[in-house]
Amino acid sequence: MNLPAQIAKLFKDVYDGGNWTSVNVKGTLASVTWEQATTKVDSFNTIAALVYHINYYVSALITVLRAEPLEAHDKYSFNHPPILSEKDWEDMLNKTWDDAETFASLVEQLPEAKLWEDFWGSKYGNYYRNIHGVIEHTHYHLGQIVLIKKMLSKTTEAQP
Repeated sequence: MNLPAQIAKLFKDVYDGGNWTSVNVKGTLASVTWEQATTKVDSFNTIAALVYHINYYVSALITVLRAEPLEAHDKYSFNHPPILSEKDWEDMLNKTWDDAETFASLVEQLPEAKLWEDFWGSKYGNYYRNIHGVIEHTHYHLGQIVLIKKMLSKTTEAQP
Protein backbone atom coordinates (compact mmCIF):
# COMPACT_ATOMS: atom_id res chain seq x y z
CA MET A 1 0.00 0.00 0.00
CA ASN A 2 1.46 3.38 -0.98
CA LEU A 3 1.66 6.29 1.48
CA PRO A 4 -1.42 8.23 0.26
CA ALA A 5 -3.51 5.03 0.45
CA GLN A 6 -2.22 4.37 3.99
CA ILE A 7 -3.08 7.92 5.07
CA ALA A 8 -6.55 7.58 3.52
CA LYS A 9 -7.01 4.37 5.52
CA LEU A 10 -6.10 6.17 8.76
CA PHE A 11 -8.73 8.78 7.93
CA LYS A 12 -11.35 6.14 7.12
CA ASP A 13 -10.55 4.31 10.37
CA VAL A 14 -11.45 7.33 12.51
CA TYR A 15 -14.84 7.42 10.79
CA ASP A 16 -15.57 3.71 10.36
CA GLY A 17 -13.51 1.98 13.05
CA GLY A 18 -10.35 -0.06 13.20
CA ASN A 19 -8.12 2.64 14.68
CA TRP A 20 -5.96 2.46 17.82
CA THR A 21 -8.48 4.35 19.94
CA SER A 22 -11.25 1.78 19.31
CA VAL A 23 -13.77 4.59 18.89
CA ASN A 24 -15.06 6.04 15.65
CA VAL A 25 -17.30 8.83 14.42
CA LYS A 26 -20.05 6.71 12.85
CA GLY A 27 -20.31 4.34 15.79
CA THR A 28 -20.34 7.16 18.31
CA LEU A 29 -23.01 9.16 16.50
CA ALA A 30 -25.21 6.20 15.52
CA SER A 31 -27.42 6.47 18.59
CA VAL A 32 -27.35 10.27 19.01
CA THR A 33 -30.76 11.89 18.45
CA TRP A 34 -31.15 15.39 17.11
CA GLU A 35 -32.28 16.52 20.57
CA GLN A 36 -29.09 15.14 22.12
CA ALA A 37 -26.99 16.60 19.31
CA THR A 38 -28.32 20.08 20.05
CA THR A 39 -28.33 19.90 23.85
CA LYS A 40 -25.85 22.23 25.51
CA VAL A 41 -23.86 20.71 28.38
CA ASP A 42 -22.22 23.31 30.62
CA SER A 43 -20.03 25.58 28.49
CA PHE A 44 -19.12 22.87 25.95
CA ASN A 45 -20.03 22.96 22.30
CA THR A 46 -22.97 20.80 21.31
CA ILE A 47 -22.39 17.52 19.54
CA ALA A 48 -23.93 19.03 16.40
CA ALA A 49 -21.53 21.98 16.56
CA LEU A 50 -18.57 19.63 16.93
CA VAL A 51 -19.69 17.43 14.02
CA TYR A 52 -20.09 20.52 11.84
CA HIS A 53 -16.70 21.85 12.99
CA ILE A 54 -14.92 18.59 12.20
CA ASN A 55 -16.49 18.45 8.75
CA TYR A 56 -15.85 22.13 8.06
CA TYR A 57 -12.15 21.40 7.78
CA VAL A 58 -12.65 18.15 5.85
CA SER A 59 -14.74 20.12 3.34
CA ALA A 60 -12.09 22.85 3.16
CA LEU A 61 -9.38 20.34 2.33
CA ILE A 62 -11.58 18.72 -0.30
CA THR A 63 -11.66 22.00 -2.23
CA VAL A 64 -7.86 22.22 -2.24
CA LEU A 65 -7.50 18.55 -3.18
CA ARG A 66 -9.75 19.36 -6.16
CA ALA A 67 -7.37 22.23 -7.07
CA GLU A 68 -9.95 24.85 -6.05
CA PRO A 69 -9.16 27.88 -3.88
CA LEU A 70 -9.05 27.54 -0.09
CA GLU A 71 -11.86 29.72 1.21
CA ALA A 72 -12.35 28.45 4.75
CA HIS A 73 -12.06 30.75 7.76
CA ASP A 74 -11.72 29.56 11.34
CA LYS A 75 -14.30 32.10 12.52
CA TYR A 76 -17.01 30.26 10.56
CA SER A 77 -16.06 26.74 11.59
CA PHE A 78 -18.78 26.44 14.25
CA ASN A 79 -21.54 28.31 12.37
CA HIS A 80 -23.70 25.33 11.52
CA PRO A 81 -27.22 25.60 10.12
CA PRO A 82 -29.98 25.14 12.70
CA ILE A 83 -30.82 21.57 13.68
CA LEU A 84 -34.55 21.67 14.40
CA SER A 85 -35.55 18.13 13.52
CA GLU A 86 -34.29 14.59 13.01
CA LYS A 87 -34.14 15.32 9.27
CA ASP A 88 -31.83 18.31 9.83
CA TRP A 89 -29.55 16.11 11.94
CA GLU A 90 -29.61 13.29 9.39
CA ASP A 91 -28.82 15.78 6.61
CA MET A 92 -25.78 17.02 8.56
CA LEU A 93 -24.62 13.47 9.18
CA ASN A 94 -25.14 12.43 5.54
CA LYS A 95 -23.06 15.40 4.35
CA THR A 96 -20.39 14.42 6.87
CA TRP A 97 -20.32 10.80 5.64
CA ASP A 98 -20.30 11.89 1.97
CA ASP A 99 -17.49 14.37 2.54
CA ALA A 100 -15.47 11.79 4.47
CA GLU A 101 -15.74 9.34 1.57
CA THR A 102 -14.80 12.03 -0.93
CA PHE A 103 -11.85 13.17 1.16
CA ALA A 104 -10.49 9.64 1.61
CA SER A 105 -10.84 8.95 -2.10
CA LEU A 106 -9.04 12.15 -3.08
CA VAL A 107 -6.21 11.46 -0.63
CA GLU A 108 -5.87 7.89 -1.88
CA GLN A 109 -5.48 9.17 -5.45
CA LEU A 110 -2.76 11.70 -4.62
CA PRO A 111 0.64 11.11 -6.14
CA GLU A 112 3.02 10.60 -3.21
CA ALA A 113 5.20 13.55 -4.28
CA LYS A 114 2.18 15.87 -3.81
CA LEU A 115 2.27 15.18 -0.05
CA TRP A 116 5.47 17.22 0.27
CA GLU A 117 4.27 20.23 -1.73
CA ASP A 118 2.98 23.43 -0.12
CA PHE A 119 -0.70 23.29 0.74
CA TRP A 120 -2.27 26.45 -0.61
CA GLY A 121 0.82 28.48 0.16
CA SER A 122 3.73 27.85 2.48
CA LYS A 123 2.05 29.35 5.56
CA TYR A 124 -0.09 26.19 5.89
CA GLY A 125 2.77 23.73 5.50
CA ASN A 126 2.58 20.80 3.11
CA TYR A 127 -0.27 18.51 2.10
CA TYR A 128 0.97 15.77 4.45
CA ARG A 129 0.77 18.09 7.48
CA ASN A 130 -2.73 19.29 6.60
CA ILE A 131 -4.14 15.85 5.86
CA HIS A 132 -2.74 14.46 9.10
CA GLY A 133 -3.96 17.57 10.87
CA VAL A 134 -7.52 16.75 9.83
CA ILE A 135 -7.12 13.20 11.15
CA GLU A 136 -5.75 14.47 14.49
CA HIS A 137 -8.44 17.15 14.66
CA THR A 138 -11.14 14.54 14.14
CA HIS A 139 -9.75 12.30 16.89
CA TYR A 140 -9.53 15.27 19.27
CA HIS A 141 -13.12 16.40 18.78
CA LEU A 142 -14.39 12.81 18.68
CA GLY A 143 -13.07 12.48 22.23
CA GLN A 144 -15.09 15.53 23.21
CA ILE A 145 -18.20 14.10 21.56
CA VAL A 146 -17.78 10.83 23.46
CA LEU A 147 -17.51 12.70 26.77
CA ILE A 148 -20.51 14.95 26.04
CA LYS A 149 -22.54 11.91 25.02
CA LYS A 150 -21.68 10.23 28.34
CA MET A 151 -22.62 13.39 30.24
CA LEU A 152 -25.95 13.54 28.41
CA SER A 153 -26.72 9.92 29.24
CA LYS A 154 -26.01 10.56 32.93
CA THR A 155 -28.34 13.59 32.84
CA THR A 156 -31.07 11.48 31.24
CA GLU A 157 -30.60 8.68 33.79
CA ALA A 158 -30.85 11.17 36.68
CA GLN A 159 -34.22 12.54 35.52
CA PRO A 160 -37.34 10.98 37.07
